Amino acid sequence: MMRLNQHGISTLEAAQRYPEIFSVRWRQRAMQSLAWGSALAALLYGLVIFDFSPVRIWNGIGQLGMLVRFMVPPATAPSVVWEFLQAIFETLAMAFLGTLFAALLAIPFAFLSARNVFRFRLGRFGVRRGMDFLRGVDQLVWALVFVRAVGLGPLAGVLAIIISDIGTLAKLFSEAVEGCDRKPGEGVAASGGNTLQCTRFGILPQVLPMFISSTLYIFESNVRSATILGIVGAGGIGYQLSERIRGHHWEEVATILILILVTVYLIDWVSGKIRGRLIEGE
Repeated sequence: MMRLNQHGISTLEAAQRYPEIFSVRWRQRAMQSLAWGSALAALLYGLVIFDFSPVRIWNGIGQLGMLVRFMVPPATAPSVVWEFLQAIFETLAMAFLGTLFAALLAIPFAFLSARNVFRFRLGRFGVRRGMDFLRGVDQLVWALVFVRAVGLGPLAGVLAIIISDIGTLAKLFSEAVEGCDRKPGEGVAASGGNTLQCTRFGILPQVLPMFISSTLYIFESNVRSATILGIVGAGGIGYQLSERIRGHHWEEVATILILILVTVYLIDWVSGKIRGRLIEGE
């Protein structure tokens, strides 16, 4: 029996009258099937080339359990803990300085990347591609470059964070600038303000909370990133961690991991309080 819709037209007649609608549906189904098939093929390919087998995972869990037994109890000697705390403070200083300078340097690039501020399309394109390059190279790669350029130590880590985060923050800031309301800026312009004054009094007050929120989030991320940067010689707690792992001092490795976890938790808690106080008005 032929099925009729609410207008008394059968599905066959509707397909003949409006072929573009039904062809789009079939194309959508074909694209969805292709997408799911590609994802499944990529999954199977990854499992095969990486030798993802239950036996390897089970053996890895056994090795991990052995390392955990070596870490208990953690090292608690005051001299050892104080040395690690100094390295933690060094890591925090790296993350703070890198994030601060990156945020300050990203602000002008953000306005130059925004369509509603910088109208020159070719110049805006060049600024955006430059920011893509900076954030497209991982911090670890930048750290290796700066370790070679300025030598071992926290300075290489700070420079790596600055260069990488300028591109990231400029992207986030420019999106906030492009999404702001134009009316305050138009009001400043109607009062006789120039472009700089329109940006300062019409746009910046709107986007400043977003700037602060993004910067705080990047700082939280950089605290963890600075730990990894130390492994390649950029100083901080990461350098101490890599040295203890090479020397198989697993009880000291446990102490470092505990200090890192506590530090990251405290940073997340303080950052949340600051966002609530300055941005959400709590």
